[in-house]
Amino acid sequence: MPLSPLEHDRRYGELDQVIRAYTGQPADDTPDEASQALTAYLRQTWHRRPWALAIAERQLRDYAENPPGRLRLRLGEFYAIPDVGLPEDEIRQWLHCLADHLKHSIEEGEVPPPDIPATHWEWRARFPELGQFLGGWFSQDMPDEFNDHDAAVDDYRTSTDPHLVARLVGELHELLTLDLDESDYALAVAELGMEVDSPAPYSPSGWLALVVDRLTGPQAKYGS
Repeated sequence: MPLSPLEHDRRYGELDQVIRAYTGQPADDTPDEASQALTAYLRQTWHRRPWALAIAERQLRDYAENPPGRLRLRLGEFYAIPDVGLPEDEIRQWLHCLADHLKHSIEEGEVPPPDIPATHWEWRARFPELGQFLGGWFSQDMPDEFNDHDAAVDDYRTSTDPHLVARLVGELHELLTLDLDESDYALAVAELGMEVDSPAPYSPSGWLALVVDRLTGPQAKYGS
């Protein structure tokens, strides 16, 4: 039978986070240089959950040294590593390489400097509530569910715990302070799950600023 959620997290929870960081990214780590995906994982995990790095290092090494045998494969009691573009016979060596990079980062205190998110995983890790908001309320189904962008924002505000609304406002401020080009803001909201355009005539950053106002101040309509 498949692993229970608790057993999965005990054995493979942080390993899974590392592997998810490679979504859409090449697994091109070498002993001398970490990949962009692993650097993104290190940057966000050092900032938010530094204690998890040692867990990831141990789980990566344990999996590489003790891959699932035939019994666990038959029972389904194992973590199936998604396709990362490497031949199967290179996976264990690659996992050891990742573990070595994590160990070096921990022991030497080498932390990637703050930067604009570089991968899909990193956008979601840095702005989790914004990802929930854009992916949940501004998917391609949004025009069928709400009259306009205002209505979607209001539905989020009235149906979501105020603590999470406050968290979203903080993440919006953080994103806007990155001072990106508009094309990069368009990329950011797409990475975070938005599948519809900003309401005319606003740019992505202009609309995000209006969302902040709508969540924290008088509920004026866009364009009024």
